Amino acid sequence: MTLSICIPVYNFDVNDLVNDLHSQIVSQGLDAEIILIDDASRKDLIDRNKSLQAVADQFIFLDKNVGRSKIRNLFLNYAKFEYLLFLDCDGKIISKDFIKNYLEFIREKNPDVIFGGRKVNESRPDREFGLRWRFAVERENLPVKIRVKSPYLDFQTNNFVVRKSVLIQNPFNETINQYGYEDLIFAKDLYQSKIKIDHIDNPVFNNDVENNAVFLDKADQSAKSLAHLIKTDKDIRRSSKIKLAKAYFFLNKTGGIFIYRFIYKFAKPYLEKKLLGGNVSLRVLDLYKLGQLIGYMSKY
Repeated sequence: MTLSICIPVYNFDVNDLVNDLHSQIVSQGLDAEIILIDDASRKDLIDRNKSLQAVADQFIFLDKNVGRSKIRNLFLNYAKFEYLLFLDCDGKIISKDFIKNYLEFIREKNPDVIFGGRKVNESRPDREFGLRWRFAVERENLPVKIRVKSPYLDFQTNNFVVRKSVLIQNPFNETINQYGYEDLIFAKDLYQSKIKIDHIDNPVFNNDVENNAVFLDKADQSAKSLAHLIKTDKDIRRSSKIKLAKAYFFLNKTGGIFIYRFIYKFAKPYLEKKLLGGNVSLRVLDLYKLGQLIGYMSKY
């Protein structure tokens, strides 16, 4: 076996995802194992997924939620093989050769890190889900020919392979314990360590597009995570290259941060209304996140 498929599970039914992966492994005789770690999900979803103990090679249940970064590092304690394939639990397999594609690339290229990509439904959803869909289409679901031009900036953690030794030397930053920027910080660490990220066309389908309110809450969480990172990370270079952080540092340096904070106090309800409406430019989302970041930074 050469590939450990690692799926952090949190409050999601992963039966279809795991059974599809298991079917490919068995039917094609592939060198792979499946490892699940549940990050203290709700009891009803734990019960729904428990049948997968008969399918997965290992299924670990945590008593306490540890967050998106630490749980990925935990897989190092259980994965047996040289390469780890990380998948988000809300993904859906859309290629019958999904695992095989990764294994063939590994055999041919002997890579350190591979990102396979992601997709969402190409049809515009109802306005209630428009914000998350627009973000996915405009900033996440990029074709390989675009991703290879900025391989670190356009890297995501929903569907990627990493050599075990690389992850040991470059673990996820565990100070980020909620939604936001763990993938970009990980990519920046790889860049500084001169670890190459290869990009291939082997996407998964994003099977859980959140409504506008849920995604706006996640945007707020990401701003909070970034504020925490800026204040606590000893290597400020990792956060200073993030677009949102760069805007904050510029305003802070020029004194514009006080003006922005004053304007944002009155503009925030308008921005939230527009964002919750779903059909809005992502620049409005950027303005909202910058205002939230400035607010969280002032609390430190």
